[in-house]
Amino acid sequence: MVHSEHNRSKNSGGFALIILGALLLIIGPQEAIVPKSMSIATWIVGLIIGGLGFYLKFLRGRAKQQ
Repeated sequence: MVHSEHNRSKNSGGFALIILGALLLIIGPQEAIVPKSMSIATWIVGLIIGGLGFYLKFLRGRAKQQ
């Protein structure tokens, strides 16, 4: 089909991963929600998930355009 590229959904879930990573970074230091032993792990996972979402949302799209 001629317009198959145009009709594809551009929503790759990257924005949802950015939001999830930000939420993990917010709740990471709160000891009432996350135990102190898991605080560092929550920060690291939040950064990884947010970085993956940023890559999917912004960087991968730019690489396809060039």
